[in-house]
Amino acid sequence: MTIYGYARVSTDGQTLASQDAQLHAAGCAKVYSEKASGARTDRPELAKLIKRLGEDDVLMVTRLDRLARSTRDLLIARRFQRARLTAG
Repeated sequence: MTIYGYARVSTDGQTLASQDAQLHAAGCAKVYSEKASGARTDRPELAKLIKRLGEDDVLMVTRLDRLARSTRDLLIARRFQRARLTAG
């Protein structure tokens, strides 16, 4: 089992340092990070992370809104992940 972190900020004026430090302190082996709006569906680093996740791996975020803009978006992403794992 590997713990991976995902950090995201919405604007160039924001910094990833706090999220990165929290995720590493929580035991993440690697933190994927990017500066992208939560409204964007094309987040390359998140896509890389999801593709890398194995069956027992853990994806950790400092807050759920870093991963998805809303519960609906999170559920859609989860449904897509399940379909990818089933098809793969």
